Amino acid sequence: MALAALYDVPAPAKLNLFLHVVGRRADGYHLIESVFVLIDWCDVLHVERRADGRLQRHDLEAPLPEDDLCLRAARSLQQASGTRDGADISIAKRVPWGAGMGGGSSDAASTLLALNRLWRLRWPRERLEALALTLGADVPFFVRGRNAFVSGIGEQILPIRVPGAWYAVVKPAAAIETKAIFGSSLLVRDTESVMISGSAAKQHAPFLEHCSAPGYGRNDLQPPAAALVADVGHAAALLDAHFGNSRMTGSGSAVFARAGGDTAQPGAAVPANLPPGWLGRMCRGLDAHPLVGWTEDR
Repeated sequence: MALAALYDVPAPAKLNLFLHVVGRRADGYHLIESVFVLIDWCDVLHVERRADGRLQRHDLEAPLPEDDLCLRAARSLQQASGTRDGADISIAKRVPWGAGMGGGSSDAASTLLALNRLWRLRWPRERLEALALTLGADVPFFVRGRNAFVSGIGEQILPIRVPGAWYAVVKPAAAIETKAIFGSSLLVRDTESVMISGSAAKQHAPFLEHCSAPGYGRNDLQPPAAALVADVGHAAALLDAHFGNSRMTGSGSAVFARAGGDTAQPGAAVPANLPPGWLGRMCRGLDAHPLVGWTEDR
């Protein structure tokens, strides 16, 4: 019997444990190296099949742009597959936007995974990943569903083991335009690569796992982000004072600190009395995306 709906579909956020800009392509795209780790701060989607082919999104909490990445993902999969089915997609948006946590990309990936199942397409993960890359550089990572060393423009994904940890995450009120950061004169674009070679990377996963060690590397986007939004520096100083470490994730403005190992929730908490409009949460790192088995090649 065909599925009519999928409820409580999670779309987890991610943190960049480090983010190095190692070069720039001729077309202007920046080349990065980073470790992406999934965390348990999630948006939640409810997806219901429609027989009339229409695609509609319904905002259950924070409002989203009219034609967001989630709808674009649904439309792309519908057109690529040729299905006559449509969907009602309801989103409880809980991961803050403009945070560098990949919330929109994760929503798009969970939409692809859910509709692949709901519409009975049976696409393998590799085919979904190829479509995901046309939507955004981070979307394939969420479709793959494993913590990973990510390189290129985000399309080269090497799953690695990341030690479990708790993270304190603070999101200042301001959002940052990614384009402004990558256009900044403060951005370092020649950080030395840790890759032995692109073709040999899969042979060196154990070597690359050291990149997930606490304190490794830096976020090259943080200095230009802090110059644009002073609260990035204020959030980093706040977490430094409480946990002895801090780092911006992605292009910001969220900042995180490693707050403990993968045991019971640490006694420490996100600093109280955050400024108005700021968000803070203790998050646990995930070993894998909750939907990691939702493709035919699991």
